[in-house]
Amino acid sequence: MPRFKPIKQLRISEEVAEQLKESIVSGHFNPGEKLPPERDLAEQFQVSRVAIREALRKLEHAGFIVIRQGVTGGAYVTDLTFEYLVNAFLDLFLADKISIPELHHVRLLIEPEVARLAASNTTSEYAQRLKEALDIEELPITSLSADVDRKQRVHFILAEMCGNRFFEALMRSLLGLTKEVVEAVNPDPDYVHPKGMHRSVVEAVVAGNAEAAAEAMKKHTIDFGENFIKMERTYREKNSLLRL
Repeated sequence: MPRFKPIKQLRISEEVAEQLKESIVSGHFNPGEKLPPERDLAEQFQVSRVAIREALRKLEHAGFIVIRQGVTGGAYVTDLTFEYLVNAFLDLFLADKISIPELHHVRLLIEPEVARLAASNTTSEYAQRLKEALDIEELPITSLSADVDRKQRVHFILAEMCGNRFFEALMRSLLGLTKEVVEAVNPDPDYVHPKGMHRSVVEAVVAGNAEAAAEAMKKHTIDFGENFIKMERTYREKNSLLRL
């Protein structure tokens, strides 16, 4: 177990949480591994068990651990994924710290470059996955949520293909926020994202034509964004009514 430093600052639980987080990120504790019991941590940090409990709650809320009850209970390290970044963006949107026009602006800057890079990294396996994703978009709509998942699949594949994990993380978070707003507003699926909008992008990527892929994605992002921006007011109005 790593050596933790005694805490003497006023914000005790935050300092404990920070040291524990650093130990997880640096690999001292692996995904699925159980952290030491509260009693042992309290002795190591020389703080109360209440402070340890508060620190563990902070880490759980941030997605670094999951707290289980029962005989085998305790604090277990989670496998960090892009999902936590998605949640952070959702929180910022719900707090009215970021807006849909701002999200659209970022997507317009990033997505053409993602498509450009994806076209440079195309393989027969990726081409097959993209074509299957296009075919799935044509299936009958069973629910709005399922339709959003289908139509985002192409974007997820392209983000993976681009080879830049920072771009992939941003795209996953932006797509997660997009889905949240679309489902909250509950529009006609064919209005917000008609079928066939991805075809020209996929064809250019599969052909390995980087410039055509970037241009096709730029057009798609603009077309989708125009509909999406109109939805923010509806989303905000619905949430305002719920708070009354």
